[in-house]
Amino acid sequence: MKKRIFSGMQPTNRLQLGNYLGALRNWVKMQNDDNECIYCVVDLHAITMPYETDQLARATREVTAAYIAAGVDPKKSIIFAQSAVTAHAELNWLLSTMTQMGKLDRMTQFKDKGGDNKEKAGLGLYAYPVLMAADILAYKATHVPVGDDQKQHLELAREVARTFNARYKTQFFPEPETVLMGEATRVMSLTDGTKKMSKSDPSDNSRINLTDDADTIAKKIRKAKSDPNPFPSNPGEMEGRAEVQNLITIYTALSGDTAQSVMDRFGGGQFSPFKEALAEVAVNALAPIAKRLNDLLADTTEIDKILKDGAEKADALASPVMKDAYKIMGFWQKA
Repeated sequence: MKKRIFSGMQPTNRLQLGNYLGALRNWVKMQNDDNECIYCVVDLHAITMPYETDQLARATREVTAAYIAAGVDPKKSIIFAQSAVTAHAELNWLLSTMTQMGKLDRMTQFKDKGGDNKEKAGLGLYAYPVLMAADILAYKATHVPVGDDQKQHLELAREVARTFNARYKTQFFPEPETVLMGEATRVMSLTDGTKKMSKSDPSDNSRINLTDDADTIAKKIRKAKSDPNPFPSNPGEMEGRAEVQNLITIYTALSGDTAQSVMDRFGGGQFSPFKEALAEVAVNALAPIAKRLNDLLADTTEIDKILKDGAEKADALASPVMKDAYKIMGFWQKA
């Protein structure tokens, strides 16, 4: 039996190297392993925080272009915008009636994003995990690739599925399983190795955007923070050197080499030869993605068609699930 995989990214700011190594590259592998893959641009999640209305559609197209440029094939996978399929919002409400407040109170991401002004945060940010559960369960997805920051939300989705099934004495919703994302799931900032690389970081030099051209990629690698000590020759010499560990992680993830082979090659020397080699590896891996992405954005006709076709395919999967869910819950429905 094929796995049905669901995942998505928010259309907020530009996708960067961490998104590619931590998610997109793995999405392509799962697609090519003959799974049934559903990849969503989660634009409803994006409005749980302040945003620019005139940028939302553009950002949705840009994230879609990044999916395609990274290798997600719309002939093999369903690619669509969350807001284009009403099942997400509908199921969100149904599931919210059986999601306990105490469980939402324990969600760490709300505490992080709400900060000191949690009382002023919108209900959408608080109930974000319920919508995530609806995203997954609307397709009866069996597997979900998530990073560390979403593991807690996926566990809630499993609990919500369990609650629905128990309350209505059915086995309607599967409990989605976690897909381990593989190596390099945490790519750190190029300017601070203790912080995760983020598309929302105010410093553009902290990340490599998937839209960056070859020259920009090379310049950012050369400027990346390291330290004054020689390049490490063994794992012990990497201890306490967050930036060094990060750069080696990026090199191995993009090249396929082992960390030890990198240390054998550059150990004991200065960082400049390593950074030149890393720049070459990064350009070879990422510049073709940037070119394809920018070509798609130059004329969004193809993107819009892919999103429209994907929404129709996604709706065809989710609509019967919604119809059955309403029936199980006892609602009147027209014929």
